[in-house]
This record gives sequence, C-alpha cells and structure tokens, in this order.
Amino acid sequence: MKAKLDRDGCIGCGLCPTICPEVFRMADDGFAEVYNEDVPPQAEDAAVEAQESCPVSVIAVE
Repeated sequence: MKAKLDRDGCIGCGLCPTICPEVFRMADDGFAEVYNEDVPPQAEDAAVEAQESCPVSVIAVE
C-alpha cells in the first residue's frame, strides 16, 4: 500500500499525522507531508482513515 498527498491542496489542519503518524507528519512550512510512502501493514487502517478524514481530500492511499 502506498500513500500520496497533494501538498498544493493541503490546508495544514494536522489531522492526518494525528490519525496516522507512521506515514504522515507536519513539515516545517506548516503543511502535511508523506514521509513514509510505503504504508506499514500495521498502519494501513489508519492511513485509510486519514484519507477518508481529510477535509480537502488531498490524500490517496492505494
């Protein structure tokens, strides 16, 4: 499973790293980023939850 995030559309709400810190983090510019593109098996459910919870729908987990 891979995670992607369109940083151009990110509003920096901080929800994704709160839900799935194994994959997402807040960058120095205040916006979220994927720092672990290959989602660990134990974090797959959380990564999908982060995708579904994103208020601007910029996360893709496949």
